[in-house]
Amino acid sequence: MLPEHKYARVERERRFLLDQFPNNVNAVRVRRITDRYIDGTNLRLREHSEDGGPLMFKLTQKVPAQESGAQQGLITTIYLTGDEFCVFAQLSAKRLSKTRYSVPPFGIDVFEGELEGLLLAEAEFDSAAQADALTPPSFILQEVSADTRFTGGQLVRASRQDIQTWLLEYGIRLRSL
Repeated sequence: MLPEHKYARVERERRFLLDQFPNNVNAVRVRRITDRYIDGTNLRLREHSEDGGPLMFKLTQKVPAQESGAQQGLITTIYLTGDEFCVFAQLSAKRLSKTRYSVPPFGIDVFEGELEGLLLAEAEFDSAAQADALTPPSFILQEVSADTRFTGGQLVRASRQDIQTWLLEYGIRLRSL
């Protein structure tokens, strides 16, 4: 690991597209998430609450380092107070809102706003072997782990038309607003 990233950890995740929210799954937790991708940086400011609980705030740096398999890059996260969050929230940023349903081992993101209708499932892993061992369930339509267009940092910059076009490549139609 490079010295300037000595506090980062390797992020290993696999991402998948869904064409509908799966039936008969039990979400063990629900989080409402608003991300602000700070312009000109690799920084993401996150505000979230779990099941209507108190708001939590995080500042995350994601450094892409695409390797083979599920490794997506390096990630460093710090938790913020509400006052600290307010300072960073003044920075110019693009905003992305979603609800995340935890259906282990997946987090299923249901996007809002311009991205309404997009459903993306992610699973994170501690090792490459664990990532490789995952057998996706039947509700998974297509894996997009290697398609960087389906990362938060790219989705936040995409138009609805972009999303429609990208999904059609995978045989998915985005619902009308």
